Amino acid sequence: MSSKHYSTLIELFHRCFYQDYRTVLVAGDDEPWYRPAANATEDHQILFAHGFFASALHEVAHWCIAGARRRQLEDYGYWYEPDGRDASQQAQFEKVERKPQALEWLFSRCAGVPFQVSVDNLGGCEVNREAFTQAVHDQLCDYLASGLPVRAERFARLLAEHYGQPWPQLAELRAERNHIHELQGVA
Repeated sequence: MSSKHYSTLIELFHRCFYQDYRTVLVAGDDEPWYRPAANATEDHQILFAHGFFASALHEVAHWCIAGARRRQLEDYGYWYEPDGRDASQQAQFEKVERKPQALEWLFSRCAGVPFQVSVDNLGGCEVNREAFTQAVHDQLCDYLASGLPVRAERFARLLAEHYGQPWPQLAELRAERNHIHELQGVA
């Protein structure tokens, strides 16, 4: 699986965005985090968790959604409640995560790797993974129907080209709608 090594994502991200955004993708040792440059000589950094390919795709998705103002804030200024969320906090998490996870799903398809939603709440309330998977899938279909964020489309197309994957077709994704649980391995 060497062709799917995170170092390739780092190189592709650099080629795609460094010149325009002075942002680098970095394999971190701990939790993912976005660090804006502290001054004009530093780069902005997207740190992904533990060298995980999927984590890199997910963190790039967050970056692709964040506007110019948010990209000047630590971790884009987003709210995050760690594992152990109650039902209300989990609903907020899923609302915020629907869009980046839809882009992560697109990036995964374009890189030819499996995707699974992250509910990220092992110690909290019970989560309806299938419903969240459906919401993320619906968001991906909405993006393909109405237009992707510019940076997300740019990166996804580069991934598809590099990994020799076809561009996802909306009709194909809509046809999968009734088979989401099978695609995700949800019993």
